[in-house]
Amino acid sequence: MRRKLYVLLLSAALLLLGSPAAQAAENGEWAVYPAAARLGERPYFFLTADPGATLRDRVTVANKTAEPLTFRLYGADAYNTERDGGFALRTLKEPQTGTGAWIKPERATVTVPPRSAVTVPFTLTVPADADPGDHPGALVALDERIAPADGGSVALGIQRAVGARVYLKVSGPAVPALAVEDVTLEQDRPVVPGVRDGTAVVTYTLHNRGNVTLNPQVVLSAQGLFGRTLLDRDLAQVPSELLPRQRIRLTEKWIGSPQFDWGEVTLTATAKDVRESAGVSFVALPWPLAGVLLLAAGGGLAGWRIRRRAARPGH
Repeated sequence: MRRKLYVLLLSAALLLLGSPAAQAAENGEWAVYPAAARLGERPYFFLTADPGATLRDRVTVANKTAEPLTFRLYGADAYNTERDGGFALRTLKEPQTGTGAWIKPERATVTVPPRSAVTVPFTLTVPADADPGDHPGALVALDERIAPADGGSVALGIQRAVGARVYLKVSGPAVPALAVEDVTLEQDRPVVPGVRDGTAVVTYTLHNRGNVTLNPQVVLSAQGLFGRTLLDRDLAQVPSELLPRQRIRLTEKWIGSPQFDWGEVTLTATAKDVRESAGVSFVALPWPLAGVLLLAAGGGLAGWRIRRRAARPGH
């Protein structure tokens, strides 16, 4: 029996766009952007408010197709994806606890005629006890129709949404804080040294412990015996926006890692005058040599026990 699985996919413009760019969020069929601006002129909402304040603004939804489209409008909290730290938004059915909960569109649904745009007012009410700092989110236009997709033995349905980002800053002390946590190293060395390159996978957690969005830069370095530099490079697979109170798990491959050495791998993250480092030690030995050393150690321990027994009285 075929099962139906309904999957909500936000548009690529919403999920994959890194830092703010001079381009409104759109998917080719509809766009969402701040009102009183031409498409792409004011791509996102940049707002500042005191705790307890209410802001009023307007959002425009533009229909680029030849048919009328109806959308559900809602506020959404932003977060970093676990997969790569990309900017993503909570779905309509998920709990909203920040900006997403504070946004109230004047209309929950809007129908936009073909090749035209509709502007909808909204309010953003900041709670009196809101934490100071950044509260990123978005105003989302969701097409509630479920479009069929080819899923083989499973019937797939897709909903699409586009959101105009809301970068809200609540007045108060800004506290940038960053941490590098839980660094691990997995080594893959050939059985016979020199047959192929050694490879290591460095895994670590990047944690924004503060209340402001960070644009982190991470350097991976490694030192071997006698302080020799084995590796020193900037990492490219780092999120351009690490949102407040978010942590992501990242990996980096080190091709050409040593096959016979002893040292330490260090990750150093910097952002907004914050600099934090963490590392892990490693021992790289060719497997045959490691086996010989283990056998030698085992033999030495056995010999020590025999000598100790022989030295006891009565033996």
